[in-house]
Amino acid sequence: MQSLPAPRLVATDLDGTALRADGTVSPRTAAAFAKVEEAGAMLVFVTGRPPRWMSGVASATRHRGLAICANGALIYDLHTERIVESRLITPEVLAEVVAQLRANVPELAFSVEYEGGFAHESDFPLGGWDSKAVGGLRVGAGTLTSQPCAKLLALHPDMDPDSLHATVHDLVGHLVTATHSSGRGLIEMSAHGVTKATALAVLAERHEIKPAQVVAFGDMPNDLPMLSWAGKSYAVANAHPDVLAAVDHVTAANNEDGVARVLEDLFGRTPYR
Repeated sequence: MQSLPAPRLVATDLDGTALRADGTVSPRTAAAFAKVEEAGAMLVFVTGRPPRWMSGVASATRHRGLAICANGALIYDLHTERIVESRLITPEVLAEVVAQLRANVPELAFSVEYEGGFAHESDFPLGGWDSKAVGGLRVGAGTLTSQPCAKLLALHPDMDPDSLHATVHDLVGHLVTATHSSGRGLIEMSAHGVTKATALAVLAERHEIKPAQVVAFGDMPNDLPMLSWAGKSYAVANAHPDVLAAVDHVTAANNEDGVARVLEDLFGRTPYR
């Protein structure tokens, strides 16, 4: 017997929320995701990741669901692994944002996510997958801002991310929507008004799903708009303090399959290994 009414749409962040700390989908979580779609509900991954970082997730979940990538800028079909919709920052706005930020916070280094790849300035340190990726171009600022992009990233070597976010918002918040999702001074900027929530709301409306029929999971400030919009919101126990203060419920940490535990209550549990 289910303890809670099942939602029509499940929206979950990935890194720090549904994924383990090593970036993997646990067998328990994969089984819970499968149960969502078997029940006829929509499964939507809502992430700051670009599509080029989604192949592992797509494989681990057997290509289930849709993904809202780059904090709402790109809609990515995991069944086909193709971008199906985009809302991009124009080159004119991109150039103005970089110029204003550089004039006021000269320590910043920039990179951009395009629909089909990424580029970075020479002093932007790459980490994780990007340090090994093929196709990440090292370019000057003029080239960096010469084409539309899904996300602009600004990295400060030592500034607190909450303080840096406030500074960036004050300087260019009228041009782009800024957020952050890590413990370092890395700010992620989307086209003005684009958030995880705006993309999720459009998707839900197309399927005649109301916010009250949505359950959402997150862990970082870039999840806050989505968590505020959804009818029921959960933070994992390892979430940012602002997220823990904003949600309806708190579940176990990402390394303890917190998202899967809630989904098992909502949709039932199946054996996994």
